[in-house]
Amino acid sequence: MAIRKIITPPDPLLKKPSMLVAEVDDTIRELVRDMFETMYDAPGIGLAAVQVGVPLSVIVMDTSGEGEEPRPLALINPEVVWTSDEQREYEEGCLSVPEVYDTVVRPAEVRVRYLDLDGKEQERTFSGMDATCVQHEIDHTKGILFIDHLGRLKRERYLKKVIKKAKQAQEA
Repeated sequence: MAIRKIITPPDPLLKKPSMLVAEVDDTIRELVRDMFETMYDAPGIGLAAVQVGVPLSVIVMDTSGEGEEPRPLALINPEVVWTSDEQREYEEGCLSVPEVYDTVVRPAEVRVRYLDLDGKEQERTFSGMDATCVQHEIDHTKGILFIDHLGRLKRERYLKKVIKKAKQAQEA
């Protein structure tokens, strides 16, 4: 297992759709292990493979709170197959857009079809924070950042902030 580098804008990979996984094999399972280690280290509650520079449709998440039993979940080739009419606001952040938080409105419930680590098709309904998290991570597999759900001015301001911070880190 290894902690991988999380990429940030302006890396163009973040804006490209991820490729579907053809076969769930040991390479994919190793990627998932690394993604969990990276996510927990960051710390975060979700991570898409593209965020660690691997443009495959793989996401991991664990929305358990402090002191709760961990609930790690890996979803391969996830796709939303149903959304509720009810919407939910949640202040989101992103490991690829560090130190930026803003309110995003998404469906309160979603049903997602995906492959598990054995390559078996699964379908699961998510609600609450789990629904927000899974939608946020699936967006990454489509080349969409959470700030893309915001108005143009906010999005541009946040991108400038992240890019400036990345330049400062490179110069240091």
